[in-house]
Order: sequence, then structure tokens, then C-alpha cells
Amino acid sequence: MSAATISAPTAPAEDGRIGLRANLRHIGALARRNMLQIKQDPESMFDAVLMPIIFILLFTYVFGGSIAGKGHETEYVDYLVPGLMAMMGMNIAMAVGTGINDDFKKGVMDRFRTMPIARSSVLIAKIVVEVGRMLIATMILLAMGFAIGLTVSTSVLHLLAAVALSMTFGASLMWIFILLGLTMKTAQAVQGVAMLVLMPLQFGSSIFAPTSNMPGWLEGFTKYNPLSNLADAARHLINGGPVAHSVWMTLAWSVAITVVTAPLAVAKFRKRT
Repeated sequence: MSAATISAPTAPAEDGRIGLRANLRHIGALARRNMLQIKQDPESMFDAVLMPIIFILLFTYVFGGSIAGKGHETEYVDYLVPGLMAMMGMNIAMAVGTGINDDFKKGVMDRFRTMPIARSSVLIAKIVVEVGRMLIATMILLAMGFAIGLTVSTSVLHLLAAVALSMTFGASLMWIFILLGLTMKTAQAVQGVAMLVLMPLQFGSSIFAPTSNMPGWLEGFTKYNPLSNLADAARHLINGGPVAHSVWMTLAWSVAITVVTAPLAVAKFRKRT
């Protein structure tokens, strides 16, 4: 579905604002366009499908023996999978920034900006589809986890809550990478800067290993690392344990990131040349 074939948008009101109902229609039409793009290019799903499989097998059988002890790698799965749920969101979110940057290079976004639609609807539609990709990646991750020994010590509802929390935080991160994609000149630059941010956050967290054996300064950093909060929240929801602090911290991070970066991303989208 091209930009030209999107259903005729409702004209803006006299004050230039677009109503909520019209905005939702625009988001739906743009989301369908993005999904059709994936259908026409199935290779764009490779990262969402293959990444969780590679990560869980790699980290379980490379780190598992060192952390849980040789021969007890599958016990590490209960610790690792909730952490990887946080990592999935980061990696899928990074792809959003490179995709936005590439769409501008192709002129797609310029066509959207000439249409009488809310500028935010273009970005929100992108996030909606990417959250769907993130959900697919998370489901594959959990399926692989169950296949090699993951157990849920709480309940299915707690597991679903962990998935929902990961989706919420991942969606907030997408605004950061959209802003980055709108700011940087090339997709390669977006990816390079994103990796400089991702690597310290991922490995300086509780995703892969407990933080108690880390140096004091690094352990202090992990306490304020939002990925640690999300990994701990998902881990406690699945394995049992006190969840209130880590869940509320993750939600607070999600709201703060969205409130700060979403308006900046929309403003940058309006002004980018």
C-alpha cells in the first residue's frame, strides 16, 4: 500500500487540529501499510524470528556453565529468559530508528508530510507495528525457553504481565530511536550511535548475570539502569519474588522516556528537511 492509496484522510478542523477518531483511522491505515511492507519483504522479520533463538542458545550454553555450574546450564534459563525479554525490546527498538532514517532517504516520509494527517500518526503507526514484531520475538524467546527448561514458578497471568511490561518499556524506547533516526544523517550513523548506547546498558545490567559480584561502582550503575529494573521485574514476575519496586521503576522509566522524547520526535519530524 503506497502513501497515495491510504484512505482519504479527514480534513483538519478550522483550528488545524485533527480529531481523535480521524487520528485513529490514520494510524490504522498507516499501520496496515507498514504490515504490507513486511509481507512484501519477509526478510525484514529475520531479526525478530532468529535473534531470540540465537541469543538464548548462545548465552545459555556459553554463560550458563560459568554462572550456574557445568552441567547445570538449563538452570540458568530461568534467570536468562526474563533478562532477554528486556534485551529484545532494545534491539527491535534500534531497528525503528534505522527504518525511519531509511524512509526519509526514499522520500516516503516527505509524501506523508504533504497529507492532511497528524504528524504523530505516522510515528505511532510505526511503533504499533514494531511492538507487534517485538511480541513475536518475545513469543519465540519464551517458546525456546520452555523447550530447554524454562519454568514459571508463579502463574500464567504473571507471565503475561511480564510480557506486557516488556512491551510497554520497548515501546517507550522506540521514541528514543525514532528521534535518533530523525537526527542522524544516515542509517549507519544511527546504528553506530545506538550500539554505543546499547552495549553498556545491556552488559552493565542484571540481564545476563547477578550484579552482586560486580565492582562497587558498576553495581551502583546497575541499580539505576532501566534494563536492570525491567529484567528484575520480569524475573520476579516469572520466578517469584518482590515485584513492586522493579515494576514501578520500569513503568516510571517508560513514562518519563515517552513524555520527554515523543514530543521531541514529533517536532523533529515536522521540521526535518
